[in-house]
Amino acid sequence: MQVRVLGCSGAIAKDCRTTAFLIDDDLLVDAGTGVGDLTLAEMARIDHVVLSHSHLDHIAALPLMVDAVAAQRRKPLRVLALPGTVAALRAHIFNNLIWPDFESIPSVEAPFIRFETFTVGEVLQIDGIRVEVLPAVHTVPAVGFSVSAGGPAWVFSGDTTRNPAFWERVNRIDVGALVIETAFSDAERPLAELSKHLSPTTLVDELQQIARPGSYPVWITHTKPAETTVIMAEIARLGCGMPEAYRSLDIRWLAEGQQFEW
Repeated sequence: MQVRVLGCSGAIAKDCRTTAFLIDDDLLVDAGTGVGDLTLAEMARIDHVVLSHSHLDHIAALPLMVDAVAAQRRKPLRVLALPGTVAALRAHIFNNLIWPDFESIPSVEAPFIRFETFTVGEVLQIDGIRVEVLPAVHTVPAVGFSVSAGGPAWVFSGDTTRNPAFWERVNRIDVGALVIETAFSDAERPLAELSKHLSPTTLVDELQQIARPGSYPVWITHTKPAETTVIMAEIARLGCGMPEAYRSLDIRWLAEGQQFEW
């Protein structure tokens, strides 16, 4: 299994793309602006999209991608998400006002998109890839994912704040890598809490829920471009104050273009 980081920024700027990860060549986890760096042929090979939630930085490229490759496809793009996420996309994106209703174009019988819903805790089997839907705590219905192909899992927190249920499940998974958000610096911790994101202080608290510290790397995602350096410095400083068992945590910054392979 290969995981390619198309985008992992908390906002746009030069060389900063928002959240999107390509699993092998046909499964997309979130559809932020990073999708726009794929070739048309690469976009056309994507048959499945799983969405963590409905916020624009995680779905912005979805309508544009479908439009770009619709003529090259012979079957609908399968888009899987929580019921609330699907409802938001239908009401606010694919509504014939912001974008065409691709569930009925070119026909209801053979549309460009088919939506499917999942629930937290559900396990999806997608072309040999096991995708488990993990809990997240955000301002809209949201999830994370555990993705594996029979070996250690690539785990993505999604957008979330403090989340005991997430750790309860993750601690029972054979994790190969954890990708977890930290959207704001501690100077903006009140904004992080209001918007249900993590800041370095809350991240460090959350990481102390890991049952086997040091057994897998922790990658930091969703940092705001203007604050990335500050956020990573704060995480490093606060990490030095963690209990000794957790000082072995291998904490790294995620960047566009990186690849994971198992």
